[in-house]
Amino acid sequence: MSLKVLLAITQAFALTMSVAFIVYVVVIIVPYLRRKPAPVGDPSAFTWHFFVPCRDEQTVIRETVTYLRGTFPTAHVWVIDDDSEDRTARVVRALWRRRGAPDKFLHLVPRKRPEARTGKGDALNAAYQELNTWLGDGRRDNAVVIVVDADGRPAANCLEVCAAEHLFGDETIGAVQLDVWMSNVDTPPDRRFWLSRAFGLKLAQLQDLEFRTAIAAIQTSRGFTGTISMGGNGQFTRLTALDSIAGDHEQPWRGSLLEDFELGVHLLTEGWRTGYTPDSHVAQEGLYSLRRFLVQRTRWGQGTMQCARYLRRIWDSPHVSTLGAAEMMYYLAQPWMQLLGSLLYPIPFVVLLISTAGDPAQVWTWFAGGAWILFAIYGSFGLLPFLVWGPIYQMKCLRSKNLLRGIGMGFAYAAYIYTFYITSWRALFRLLRGRNGWAKTRRNTENAPGVKIALDS
Repeated sequence: MSLKVLLAITQAFALTMSVAFIVYVVVIIVPYLRRKPAPVGDPSAFTWHFFVPCRDEQTVIRETVTYLRGTFPTAHVWVIDDDSEDRTARVVRALWRRRGAPDKFLHLVPRKRPEARTGKGDALNAAYQELNTWLGDGRRDNAVVIVVDADGRPAANCLEVCAAEHLFGDETIGAVQLDVWMSNVDTPPDRRFWLSRAFGLKLAQLQDLEFRTAIAAIQTSRGFTGTISMGGNGQFTRLTALDSIAGDHEQPWRGSLLEDFELGVHLLTEGWRTGYTPDSHVAQEGLYSLRRFLVQRTRWGQGTMQCARYLRRIWDSPHVSTLGAAEMMYYLAQPWMQLLGSLLYPIPFVVLLISTAGDPAQVWTWFAGGAWILFAIYGSFGLLPFLVWGPIYQMKCLRSKNLLRGIGMGFAYAAYIYTFYITSWRALFRLLRGRNGWAKTRRNTENAPGVKIALDS
């Protein structure tokens, strides 16, 4: 096979994938831009239980518990201490006794090894079991469990938004996911060098852009396919929905590193509907460190690969439509498509380089004669689906008309997205080596020397 034939085949394949992705982006942008705020409901119709899984979270847990108890005074807060090696449990106990009497709305769920430190899902299952014991024969049909990260800040209106008629006011809705924002997009990291500060801040802003535009658009479009997925932060689930998938061992969360998506799969295939709302949000800390970011996204990518075991379950479920099953399979295929793309997309440039080295004059004649158009289209199709989100973020989320800054954010977001090709390969290597251990991503404030950042624990 000649180099030109190989070039034509790989370009055609890559362009086909790129065009399909562009069509997909257009399809999800339209409902995202057209959506209007929905009416709210009465939060007093439900009882609310915040689950806050913690593993060495002494730097943030005090402020989080104080915020949750102050903002939602009638909601219960369940802090799961996953055998922390710092003062997390002591901080929570001090808050429990702070006013001279026990706070009946604050609960500590202590875990000890070897049962502890086996994953976020297991920690959440421990809180679920404690809640069952605490409720006893009490009412369950109006109870809602809310998963919040140790640095999470749910917006003050989240309960009334989720109590709306189209969300938990509808008894067929088993779970609702809030929009996710980054809380530190205006706060540069405390670093010595200005370039490092600028890079860290831009990385946090790009995470905010990703969640508030691309991911929000995907979730909005999933409302039409009935496949809205759950996130690990700002995840609201009806207690009776958890009961329906918990089994005899009282474990609604399973062993995947992507326990939030996995929970959604079980709810949907059990017959529950899921909802998403951008009318409220949960704020979390965006990562300043590229290394920690890659570790986090490697874990997410590996969790997505693990969830491929549910393909048959999704396809066979009578509760998931054909369109919905196709959408979920497309999502589960993402890391595998990134692996394939990382092999195919560079081929035209490698072929061009080899050809140029062999016969520069002939290649230049071919390139100048019109072949450059193919490369221009090739590059544009690989860039445009990501570039578009910068101006959208600038106008819709930041309420700014600074188009140039939006375009700049779009180019930065395109570069940001290409890091997922790296994390997909890292996830694959971990999967092949059987390294399925879970470890939390360190907070920006956790800078103690000697603390291990790697995924393994």
